Amino acid sequence: MEKNQPKTGKYALTYGLILGAISVAFLLMLYSLDMHYQGGTMVMGVSLLITIAVIAIGMVQFKKDNGGFMSFGQGLKVGVGIGLIAGIVGIIFNQILVGVIDPEMMNKAMEYQKGLLMENPKMTPAQIDAQMEMAKKFSTPSMQIVFGLVYIVVSSFILSLIPALILKKKETIQ
Repeated sequence: MEKNQPKTGKYALTYGLILGAISVAFLLMLYSLDMHYQGGTMVMGVSLLITIAVIAIGMVQFKKDNGGFMSFGQGLKVGVGIGLIAGIVGIIFNQILVGVIDPEMMNKAMEYQKGLLMENPKMTPAQIDAQMEMAKKFSTPSMQIVFGLVYIVVSSFILSLIPALILKKKETIQ
């Protein structure tokens, strides 16, 4: 008698939507504090911890529903899928944020970054202006979507490696 193996896509979708909802809530919290355009190590750290936690929870649930077994590849599929679904939700919300909720967000972000660059005594005003011009080229909605998707896939792959290695357990054939 053969048992039905759970599908990795189901877990990727479910936990990806959960991570996407948590990410949107986190971004709304930052927006309410007028910190949504600043970024920084603390925001990045919290985002990474949330992402790793949800990816690991998704893998654990998949493994549990699969009779306690999960291959490394299945773990990666679940983890990258979670990241991709959450990333798509995040990109959609970010486009709504930039286009509707706070149309001045990109200008605020550019001014904030310029202020940070001006604090660096090693940079000349010409270098700062050149860097700001380069940043403007990459801040269009289409570039944000493309680079966002690439970043999401690569980072979720990297963040899935360790939990997939730790949680993997192959089924032995008897």
